[in-house]
Amino acid sequence: MITTGDFRPGIVVELDGDLYAVVETHHHKRAQRQAFVRAKLRNLKTGAVLERNFTSDERVPQAFLERKPMQYLYSQGDEYVVMDHDTYEQLPLPDVLLGDAVHYLKENTDVTVVFYEGRPIAVELPNTVELRVVETPPGVKGDTAAGSSKPAKLETGITVNVPFFINAGDRVRVDTRTGQYLERVK
Repeated sequence: MITTGDFRPGIVVELDGDLYAVVETHHHKRAQRQAFVRAKLRNLKTGAVLERNFTSDERVPQAFLERKPMQYLYSQGDEYVVMDHDTYEQLPLPDVLLGDAVHYLKENTDVTVVFYEGRPIAVELPNTVELRVVETPPGVKGDTAAGSSKPAKLETGITVNVPFFINAGDRVRVDTRTGQYLERVK
């Protein structure tokens, strides 16, 4: 059990028979009344986000999750196959379980698969990935305004905004949490 006053982003709790990840919390104190916590929670099964108020001393069951490092191998239809590093066992995961993570996956990427009661419920990517630029308009001489950018299509199919000096064939580092360009990789 965890008190709602201890909620932090990333904590997984069990409410109404479903698992929810804490996305955001706000602690509110009211004059001469009990403080409360407004939490934004994401359902791990459906992905739906809800806001809910809790008293600051309310206790909620915390879910204990097992995390296993695995390696992404390949996609097959609407499934993504990962392999356990220790046992070499292959596990197919449905694309709905991965969500937006599929835009950053390429073969042999190390990921962490999160299990609850023996079944996979989520996939955690590394914070950054290196991807090759497949297609981007050429930079025009004189286009050097600070903060300006152009779209670039990467090898996994996702499009990110990059600076004008990036060309097709360059490798770039992308933040998987925000989807933003970080730097060119040499």
